[in-house]
Amino acid sequence: MPGGLKIGITCYPTYGGSGVVATELGLELAQRGHQVHFISYAQPIRLDRPAANIHYHEVEVSRYPLFDYPPYDLALATRMAEVSELYELDLLHVHYAIPHSVSAMLARQMLAAGPKKRKLPFVTTLHGTDITLVGLDRSYLPITRYSIEQSDGVTAISEYLRERTVREFEVKNPIQVIYNFVNCDVYCRAKVGDFEKQRAEYAPNGERILMHVSNFRPVKRVPDVIEIFDRVRKKIPAKLLLLGDGPERSPAEWLAVQKGIHDDVIFLGKREQVYETLGIADVLLLPSELESFGLAALEAMASEVVPIATRVGGVPEVIEHGKSGFLADVGDVDAMANYAIDILKDESALRQMGKDCRESARARFCTTKIIPQYEDFYRLILERSS
Repeated sequence: MPGGLKIGITCYPTYGGSGVVATELGLELAQRGHQVHFISYAQPIRLDRPAANIHYHEVEVSRYPLFDYPPYDLALATRMAEVSELYELDLLHVHYAIPHSVSAMLARQMLAAGPKKRKLPFVTTLHGTDITLVGLDRSYLPITRYSIEQSDGVTAISEYLRERTVREFEVKNPIQVIYNFVNCDVYCRAKVGDFEKQRAEYAPNGERILMHVSNFRPVKRVPDVIEIFDRVRKKIPAKLLLLGDGPERSPAEWLAVQKGIHDDVIFLGKREQVYETLGIADVLLLPSELESFGLAALEAMASEVVPIATRVGGVPEVIEHGKSGFLADVGDVDAMANYAIDILKDESALRQMGKDCRESARARFCTTKIIPQYEDFYRLILERSS
C-alpha cells in the first residue's frame, strides 16, 4: 500500500484477547509502513517496544460529582475526532463493539458535521464476549446491533462468531471473517540451550511441563485445569505452570492445596511476554466453557506446544483433533487428562505433534497470512467510502 495508511486503533488496554490482538495488529501494521495511532484510556500492555510509526493518545476522563460513572464513551468519541482531525487519519479500527463502535460512530458524525465535512470510516472487529456476553444483555442489545450496522466494515475472529452475531443480533451488515494471528518468528520453541536451562528452573528432575494461560475468569474453568493436572501427575512426573491472574486464581490455589499437589503447581501471575515461558512447555490446557477463537491455543501451536482444549466456539477452527492438538467436551476432565497422559508418555509422538502444530499455525494463522487480509479490507472500506 504505497505511502501507508494512517489508522486509529481503539481497544481495551488490558490482558484480554481483544486488546492483545489489537495491539499486535498495530505493531505489525507499523512495521509494514503504516502510521498507527492507539486511542485508549491507558497504554495497551503489549505496546512495550518502541516503534517509529506507533503513536499513543490517552483519553482523559473528567470526574464530576454529577456523574456516578465517568462518561468514558463520550470522552473517547471526542478524542477519536480530535486525533483523526489533527493527524488526518484515514480510518478508525475499533476492537470490541461496546462502547468502542458507538464512540467511533459519534466521532464520524462529529467530523462529518464539522467545518471540513470530513469522512472518517470505521471498522469494528468483534472478538467474542462483546457479542456473547455483554451485547446479549437486553439493555445493550439495541445499541450493539445499531453500532455494528452503522460500521463501514465489520470483521469477526471466527466463523463461529460471525454466525452467532448474524443469528442472535439479526445483523444485515456483512461480516468478514479475519482470523486471529500469531507472529511465528516470536512464538517458537525455545532454543536448545535456553530450553534446557529454562525448563530446569521449573522442572529440575526432567518432569513434563503443562501450562495454562488466561485471565482466570470463570469462563476459563481454571479449577478444571487443576483437576486435569491432578490426574496427569498420578501417572507421570509433571509440573503445572499457570500464567495470568483473575478471580478464579484463589479457588484454583485452594484446590491444588486440597489435592496435595500445590508444590507442583506454580502460579506465575501476569507475564507480558508470554512467548518467553510458553516455548518451554509440552502441553497447553484450555478447558474453557467458551472461546470465540482460542488465541492461547494458537500461540501454543506456534511454539510447538500441544493444545488440549474444549470443543467450543471457534476452537475447532484452530485445532484439528488428533493432528494439531486434542478436543474434548466441556467439563470432561478425564478425557483431557487421558489425552495429556497418552501424548506425554510418547516422546516421539509428542515432538511430531508439536511440529505439526507449528506447521498448521504457520500455514494458516501467521502474521504474513493475516495482516495483508486486514490491509485489503481497509482498502475496500476506503474505496467504498470515497
